[in-house]
Amino acid sequence: MSEPVAASSRPEEAQDALAQDFVKFALECGVLRFGQFKTKAGRLSPYFFNAGLFDDGAKMGRLAAFYARRLLSSGLQFDMIFGPAYKGIPLGVALAVELARLGHNVPFAYNRKEAKDHGEGGSLVGAPLQGRVLIVDDVMSAGTAVRESIALIQAAGATPHAVVIALDRQEMATEKQPDGSTLDVPYSAVQYVRQQLGLQVCAIAELSDLLAYLAATAGDAPHSHLAAVQAYRDRYGVR
Repeated sequence: MSEPVAASSRPEEAQDALAQDFVKFALECGVLRFGQFKTKAGRLSPYFFNAGLFDDGAKMGRLAAFYARRLLSSGLQFDMIFGPAYKGIPLGVALAVELARLGHNVPFAYNRKEAKDHGEGGSLVGAPLQGRVLIVDDVMSAGTAVRESIALIQAAGATPHAVVIALDRQEMATEKQPDGSTLDVPYSAVQYVRQQLGLQVCAIAELSDLLAYLAATAGDAPHSHLAAVQAYRDRYGVR
């Protein structure tokens, strides 16, 4: 097994600067957009984060650097990376490459949505799942992908240890009711994963970082959406 990645702490100011740089980067790439977008929970959000628009080598390289920098300043230790299908696959690969470039070479694996019935077979690809596993994803809406990843990792005899995401929306999750409707709950998907599933969660940036960026650039036409985003957080946000 590869040596675990050991993270060293950074001053809080450096953490904030990293988040602000990431928000700016996401806006420049068009990954973070403003308007009116319907979420999985049926809410009308004034912003949308689409990690699929990190769609070329340069963007993916910078994104991986943000993930790696956040991990290496977070205190997290882990033995390997797991990227859940589908968006987590390129994220996990890119992160593994960047960590190796920085001197932290760790194995990675990912899953197929459908098990392969020929060749090596199965639904897992890459290194064998073992030790403390870090799950990589873009955002966490309901924790569904994380729960599926946990089941796969545990079935392989490894330990689901932590999750790293690009953006924590810091908003209330929803629970499906027997009649098919949904009910807002007083905790976010990230809080659920931390408190109920027992995994550590590390995010490059949070909604509060986006609000801080908008406040700092309130005079700029492209970023004059502070009031709408703040109102959304006031209505659906969690502590």
